[in-house]
Formats: sequence, C-alpha cells, structure tokens
Amino acid sequence: MSSRKKLIAGNWKMNKTSAEATALVTDVVTAVGKLTDVDIVVCPPFTALESAGKALADSNIRLGAQNMHPEATGAYTGEISAGMLRALFATYVILGHSERRALFAETDAFINQKVHAALKNQLKPILCVGESLAEREGGSTLKVVQTQLEAGLEGVGKDQVSSVVIAYEPVWAIGTGKVATTDQAQEVHAFIRGLLTKNFGEAIAQKVRILYGGSMKPANAPDLLAQKDIDGGLIGGASLEARSFVELVNAAAAAK
Repeated sequence: MSSRKKLIAGNWKMNKTSAEATALVTDVVTAVGKLTDVDIVVCPPFTALESAGKALADSNIRLGAQNMHPEATGAYTGEISAGMLRALFATYVILGHSERRALFAETDAFINQKVHAALKNQLKPILCVGESLAEREGGSTLKVVQTQLEAGLEGVGKDQVSSVVIAYEPVWAIGTGKVATTDQAQEVHAFIRGLLTKNFGEAIAQKVRILYGGSMKPANAPDLLAQKDIDGGLIGGASLEARSFVELVNAAAAAK
C-alpha cells in the first residue's frame, strides 16, 4: 500500500465565468469539502480564481491555476505571475499542459523556467508530460516522456522534488473519449517513478505523486486508481460538473 495521499485536481480549461465558478465550487465543497484522506484541487481560469478561492475558503479543497509566466513582473501583456497567484491564495499551478505545448508552442526549457519560478514562490507545480498519438504509434512514448520529464525538472534540487506533482497525459486520450488501458497507464507511471528514482533516489521518488491525465471518468477511475503508481487524476471534462468530480474524489478515497 502506498503512503502517498491520492490527489484529484480539476483542470477547468477555458470554462466557467466567475459566478459559475462559485456555484460549482460551492457544490463540490458541500459534498467533499471536509474530506481529509484525499487532496482535492480545483483549477479555474484566471478570471474565476478569486471567486472560486472565496467559495472554498473554509474547506480542505485547494486552489490551483492553469498556467503562469516565469517572470515576476514586466512587459508581458496578458500574462500572470506566480506572485499574483499566491496573492489569491493559490497553492498549485498546472505547467506544461499538452495544450500549452501544442497550441502555444511552449518548450521544455520555458516550462522548466516556470517550474523554478513556481517552487520559488511556494507554488506546487503539476508538471504535465505525455505523448501524441503519432508518438505512441511510433513507439516513442517512453522517450518523449523521459525528455519532457527530465527537461522539466532540470536544476530542481532533491529537497524540492517532493513538492512537484507529475501528471502523465497521453495526448491522444484527452477529450477524445479514448483512454489508455490500466496496463498502458501503469506502465508509463512506473517508468516515470523509475526515472525519478534514478535522478533523485528511491526515497524521494516514492514521495512524488504521479497523476493520470487522460480522460479519467467515474467509470474507469477505480481500476486506474488501483494501480501501484497512479496517485490520482488531473481531470478535464469530468471536473466541470460537480457530481462527476465528486464521484472521482470518492473513488480516490476508496482506493487508499
């Protein structure tokens, strides 16, 4: 049995107004806001961070952001800094999501800068890694994951790594309805754990949580969460509706 506490994080992407965020968070707080055996994070869009944060203020649910810029201040029109997120009491931030890589041309080096900036500002990065369908079919899944993981953690000290959450997201399984089999998911999670062991040592590698980020839903969550190296989920579509998100949280609680 793993000593790592399961983590369920909802990535709302570009959905929900400030008012809608308040309503959704309120429903989630009512259902699972006092839960202590699973870590729960909601990641609204920037415009809804403040309202969502107020709605979860007296609960055990944490606030996360979907992205940030590595610089503290400056002429970066449209960007948000780690300090700005901390001022709204965010404690997590998603970095290197496949959509940021694919649609906004974010590089491993740029994502690495963000990881360092997040850690410097006491934000816990949820570092996303994962392969496209072409890379999966070409047999280069593990190579792609290794490159993204090691580049993303470049220069991160052993004393910092346990504050990082890794999210494995097979890009071909995001929003497509396709899901990696439990064996496929566990294989990559175990590979990531092995890389962490090689680079940071066994004790630290066993503390790092690795989430599955490829269309986890209430129907497939129990099998995925039962795997040795799957420590939770980075949830997309299923986090936009309170009932399905709560079901995933409860599945994580049951999988201890």
